[in-house]
Amino acid sequence: MSSIILEARDIRYRYPRGMEAICGISFHIRRKEKIALVGPNGAGKSTLLTMFNGMIRPDSGTLLFDNEPIRYDTASLRMLRKRVGFVLQNPDRQIIAPTVYQDVAFGPTNLGYREDEVKEAVLRALRQVGLEGFGRRPPHQLSGGEKKRVAIAGVLAMDPDVLVFDEPTSGLDPTGSEDIMELLDELNHDGKTIIISTHDVELAYPWADRAILMTGGSILHEDIPEVAFGNLSSVRTAHLSLPTLLELHMELQKRGFSLPGKKPRTVLDMMHCIETLFETTQGPCRHGRITVCNVDQDSRELLLEWLSVHKGICTGAMGTRAKQCAENAGIHLDFTYSVIDKCILKALLGDDSLILTTESMVKRVYLRVDAYGRESGSRIPVLLLAPEQKMVHEKNGSEP
Repeated sequence: MSSIILEARDIRYRYPRGMEAICGISFHIRRKEKIALVGPNGAGKSTLLTMFNGMIRPDSGTLLFDNEPIRYDTASLRMLRKRVGFVLQNPDRQIIAPTVYQDVAFGPTNLGYREDEVKEAVLRALRQVGLEGFGRRPPHQLSGGEKKRVAIAGVLAMDPDVLVFDEPTSGLDPTGSEDIMELLDELNHDGKTIIISTHDVELAYPWADRAILMTGGSILHEDIPEVAFGNLSSVRTAHLSLPTLLELHMELQKRGFSLPGKKPRTVLDMMHCIETLFETTQGPCRHGRITVCNVDQDSRELLLEWLSVHKGICTGAMGTRAKQCAENAGIHLDFTYSVIDKCILKALLGDDSLILTTESMVKRVYLRVDAYGRESGSRIPVLLLAPEQKMVHEKNGSEP
């Protein structure tokens, strides 16, 4: 099976009585990638996104899904839209039913699911986005972030392979934006290919596997973010600014500092660069430990008992269910976004921390800490709070 799930070959599109919106674009997207289309308003990002599930048909060129040219008959589009889910920038334009349950059920019902299958799909989707128990709520009573999650649940209920988001954080406050981007990370970790459009370089730079810079309906540059955004000419042509961490890295280089390794994508990466510049001959300090609790196990009693012993420990939650578990248990959260990196930073200061997360995300903690250890030489102990043994097991940063 090919790793490429979406491909464009010299596609063009002109709006009726308008200028050309897509000007001979070619690219491909691999399965399970996180792709950010980045550019100013009018760059063609939204037009391109709507082509991915057949809402707009190119005037010329070819779009392929799963190595087959997209066909535009009713049956083919019906199947394409099951596999490529689209979430609009404004959820009020996507939510059409009088209750959350009915709205999320709309897609599965139209696909001909049986009643029991519709119910299962709706409950699964609401659980994925953290809206369990919201089924009877009228959408107009929800917050902007909750409406966005309902729109996402409506797409997830059809179990697509690819999720497409037009400006996923539009209209949200910083905390709401962080929650939505973490949800996209969860969905990607579960195997979904995620494509977003945005003009926010600070959002796209640390998040994406690849960034596609656009302007005037054309692609200026596409590569891993540190390369795509590192091309000053392309960034300026696209009327964008440099990500702050990348700009700081460049300024340090201009001042003659020899910086180690790759360009920083996160605050943790930047701190590694800075600390390397100011290394001393002092002996290595004791690193703090990171403890991981899988909230999908029956661990609440053990968790509260453990926290009563480790009072004041910095605690973070990764994923919607983990955050809900913390809220239900009355656990104060210090970190709700970039949790692993923030706990690594704590460990480098000699402080212990706790990460609440779900079954599917536990492995991600070990892999990230292990990768940082290999790159930096700092081995940070990772421990698993395991209710079945009523004790904490140390994994030494390796896979559980």
